[in-house]
Amino acid sequence: MFIRDHMTANPFTVTPDDTVPKAVEVMKLNHVRHLPVLRDGKVVGVIANSDIAKASPSQATSFSIGEITYLFSKLKVGKVMSRDVYTIAADALLEQAAVLMRDHKIEMVPVMEGDKLVGVITESDILDSFVDIMGMRMRGTRLVLEATDAPGQLSRITGLVADHGMNITHLAVYPGSGTSQIVLGVNSLNTADLETQLVGLGYRVIARLRNEPGKD
Repeated sequence: MFIRDHMTANPFTVTPDDTVPKAVEVMKLNHVRHLPVLRDGKVVGVIANSDIAKASPSQATSFSIGEITYLFSKLKVGKVMSRDVYTIAADALLEQAAVLMRDHKIEMVPVMEGDKLVGVITESDILDSFVDIMGMRMRGTRLVLEATDAPGQLSRITGLVADHGMNITHLAVYPGSGTSQIVLGVNSLNTADLETQLVGLGYRVIARLRNEPGKD
C-alpha cells in the first residue's frame, strides 16, 4: 500500500507572502483544513486552521473591529505557518505515514518526489484506505476468528477457503497473548459450511458480517 496510490494529488497551496485571509478562503472553498506553503516550488511550511486560530486577535483586545479587520487582512501566511514540516516520499508505505502522523500529532503530511510536492496524505486519506483494505464496501462475508498462536494457522485457513471455491478479499491478524484474532474476508455470502469446518479444526468464530452493497 504505497502512499502515491492513496494520497490527495495536486494539493492546493499558498505562499508565505499570501495573506492569511487568502489562505482561509482557499481552505473554505476547497473544504480542507491544511495547506502546504511553497516558496519557489519548495515546501517551507504548513498552515492549518489551528495556526490561524492562534493568530486571530483576542476578544480582550483594545483594538476596534475596523482595526482588527485591517490588521488581519494584512497578516502574511509566513508569519503564522508552522515551519517544522514533516514530509514523506510518495513511494513510502501507507503505514509509515500513519505512524508519522500519530507520533507527531499532525493531521496532514506533504508527499514528495525528491524536492517536488506531488500530494498530501491526510487523516481522511488514511481512514479511507483502511476501509478499502478491510474490504468494508465489497460484497462478501467478513469472519473474525480466534486462533491459538501456532505455526501454520493461516495456511490451514487459506487452504480451507480455497477448498470451498472462495477467494480471500482481505486478511488481517491482531496478535494477542496466546491467541490471535484473524479477520478473514471472502467473496461469498454463504459461509455456513466453511464456518462448520473451521470450528471443527478448533477455530472459534467470534463475529460475522455479511455485506451486500446496495442493500439496507
